[in-house]
Formats: sequence, structure tokens, C-alpha cells
Amino acid sequence: MKFPDFGLGGAPLGNLFTAVTDEQARATVDAAWEAGVRLFDTAPHYGLGLSERRLGAALAGRDGYVLSTKVGRRLVPAEPAKDDGGFDVVAAERRVWDFSRDGVRRSLEESLVRLGLDHVDVALIHDPDAHEGQALAEAYPALEDLRAQGVVKAIGLGMNQWQAPARFVRDTDVDVVMLAGRYTLLDRSGLPLLEACAAKGVKVLAAGVFNSGMLATDEPGGTFDYQPAAAPLLERARRLAEVCRRHGVTLPQAAMAFPARHPAVATVVLGARSADEVRRNAALWAEPVPEELWAELELV
Repeated sequence: MKFPDFGLGGAPLGNLFTAVTDEQARATVDAAWEAGVRLFDTAPHYGLGLSERRLGAALAGRDGYVLSTKVGRRLVPAEPAKDDGGFDVVAAERRVWDFSRDGVRRSLEESLVRLGLDHVDVALIHDPDAHEGQALAEAYPALEDLRAQGVVKAIGLGMNQWQAPARFVRDTDVDVVMLAGRYTLLDRSGLPLLEACAAKGVKVLAAGVFNSGMLATDEPGGTFDYQPAAAPLLERARRLAEVCRRHGVTLPQAAMAFPARHPAVATVVLGARSADEVRRNAALWAEPVPEELWAELELV
């Protein structure tokens, strides 16, 4: 499968942290399409299915794109309540961890209903940190069967750490890994995973390139991995920003371009909650970064 080099992450479409309207979500996807984005990533976890429903509606009638969703968190009926998983939604469902064979198949079937599709391109095992054994023994073989049946074209996993994905790359026949936040300007700890992926021909979708906000603006601030940043980390981010400025490059522009330089990285995936954010990211993505910048950044 050929992966587009630039993708839209669907967590904000599921009201991550703050709500967006259906109209704003649709405008975000439309702006991404107009900007040439052809990879869209979502998950049942994102807004208890809201992201999948919104993305499916916005992509209806279009073709020529790659769509990924995830398994591992099934949605089951519950009393209507405000979500406690970081998404600003009220829903009559709750999440349950389920990496069983049957759970994976049912999760994907339910995702297809929400998306309004008969197949997806990519299915990723989502955050099996505390369930790695079951994910290897049951979830992966289930996805392998679905790939053989043509229900999905590519399989893999998506995580915020690199050690478990490295085991999957070594011990299974995954096609793709989504790595969030572990190969960025500030955190390059995931490099061993990328090297392993390059050696086996596994594609990497690089997500979380702004480390939850620290690298998203010209002047570093906000959080690192959704927590207040430690002072040394913030100081290093400021030094990175200063180097970028000397080369006529903004910090977010460099943060987007950095992971794409590794040969294992097929796609850089950026979340957005508005059409303006999409257009800003697309404009930064299109701007060339001088090669001499990278050598200097290596010293920071």
C-alpha cells in the first residue's frame, strides 16, 4: 500500500478536550481534502465513536484516500453520561478494553457501521500497553485473518511508546506502526523502533509530532505529553526554536518536517480541530526546510 506523506488525525474530531460542532468538524475534513490530505486516522476511542461517525460522513462519496481506525477499546451500552476519557462528549456508551479475537472482529464491524463503509484500509491495535500478551496472542492473529480475507488491507498497532511496537515488528508480520510522540525534535527515544521498521519494510505513521503542544507554536509552551513541561525540557525547546529562527524556519515547521526525514516514516499525521488549523499546517508542510538546519539542531 502506498501511504500519503501527510495525514489528518481524527482525535479532535471526537471533541478531544473541547467540543467542536458537526459543522466545524466537516469544515476541517473538507479543508484537509482541499489541501491534498489523503490519509485520515480515527478510532472508537475518539469521542466514543463520534470521530468515526463525523469522518465517515465527511468522506462519503469520495475515493482515493487511505483510512485507518483502531481496535482494542470496544464501545458498549451504558447510561448516558459525560465522558471521562478526555473527550467533551455525552454518550450512552462506555469503553471496555478488549483484545480478544472476537472483540477485535466485533470492534471492527461496529467501526464500519459508524464509518458507513464495508472495509477500512488500515486496522491498528490501539494502546495495548497493559495487554501486550493478549494483543500478540489474540488481537494480532484476528487482524491477520481479516487482512487475508480482504476486510482490511494493512494491519499494525498504534502506541505512545516504542518498546512494545518493536516486539510486534520483530515477532509478527505487521505492515505499519503508528508511533505518537516518541520520534520528535524533543523526544527521539523511538529511533530503535524506526530502525527496526526500516530493516523489515514496516511503514511508520509519525503522530504527536508537537508532543501535545510544546512544539506547536513559534515560542515553545503548553504541555509535553499532556503534562506540564519540566523546566529543562522547556529550555531545550526554546533553544531549538532559536536555532530554527536563525534559519528562517518556525518551530512547528521543523517539528513537522523532522520525522519525515527518516526512511521508515511514510506519513506525518497531524490532528486539527478547525479548517484554519488544517490550512496552517498544510502551508507549513509545503515550506522547504534548509538542510543545514538539521545539523545544527543535532547539537541542541
